[in-house]
Amino acid sequence: MASYQLSVCAEMVFLELPFIERVKRIHDLGFGVEIWGWANKDIDALAATGARFTSMTGYLSGNLTDDAEIQPLLQSAEASLSVAARLNCPVLNLHGTGLDERGLPVKPVTTVTGAMWLKAADTLRQVAQLGEGAGRVFTLENLNLPVDHPGTPFALAADTLALVEAVNSPGLKMNLDLYHAQIGEGNLIELLRRCGKAIGEIQVADVPGRQQPGTGEINYRAIARALQEMDYRGTVAMEGWASGDSTAALQQFREHFTL
Repeated sequence: MASYQLSVCAEMVFLELPFIERVKRIHDLGFGVEIWGWANKDIDALAATGARFTSMTGYLSGNLTDDAEIQPLLQSAEASLSVAARLNCPVLNLHGTGLDERGLPVKPVTTVTGAMWLKAADTLRQVAQLGEGAGRVFTLENLNLPVDHPGTPFALAADTLALVEAVNSPGLKMNLDLYHAQIGEGNLIELLRRCGKAIGEIQVADVPGRQQPGTGEINYRAIARALQEMDYRGTVAMEGWASGDSTAALQQFREHFTL
C-alpha cells in the first residue's frame, strides 16, 4: 500500500465534458481532484459533487516582488482561503509570478536580482502567515523555462526550495512538479530526496508532451518506489493531458504509482 494519495487535475482531462462533470468523473474513478483558478467556477456546485479537492490556485493576481503587485497577491490569497474552506481544500498553489491564460508571465523577467529574492521571501512569509492562520498550506510551484513558461522568475525547483527553506513556515511548502523539473533540472530522485520535508505536493506528467506517466522518458515506477522509501504521505497529482482516452490515461497513471 502506497503511503501517498493520487489526485488528478480536472483542467486537463475529460475535456469533452462540462467542468463539473469532469470533477465527478475523476471522483468516481477514486482520485482526488485539483483545480486551477476558482474565479470562473461555481464553487457551490463543486462542493456539491462530494469530490475530495486536494489543491487549487491560491491567488488571482499580483506577484511576489513588485510593490504595486504584492497587495493584490495577498488580498487574492486571502480570498482564495475562503474558497478553499468551502471546498475543504488543504493546499493552495502559487507561482513565481502571475501567469496569463497561456501560462506565460504577465511581467516576464530576464534577470532575477538579489533585491527580488529578498522581496519574494518577505512576501511569502506574509502568505505563509495567512496559511497558518487558516490551517492550510500554500505551495510554491517550480516551472520550466525552455518549453512552457519562459520569463518566469524563481522557476527552478532549486529556487522554490530556497525560498521555502528561507521562509521556514508550515504555511508554505513546495509544489514539486516533476514534469517541469525534468525539463529544467533532471536527476529527479535525488531532487526528491533533497527537497524532502519541504514538499507539500508532487505533480507529475511525462516528458515530452506533458501526458500521463508511461508516455515518455521519466521512469515513474522508480519515482514511486523512491517516494515510498521516503515515506512521502502527501498527494501525487497528475497535471497532464491524456494521450487518448482520459479514463485509460488515468488508469495508466494509477498503475505507475501502485506498488
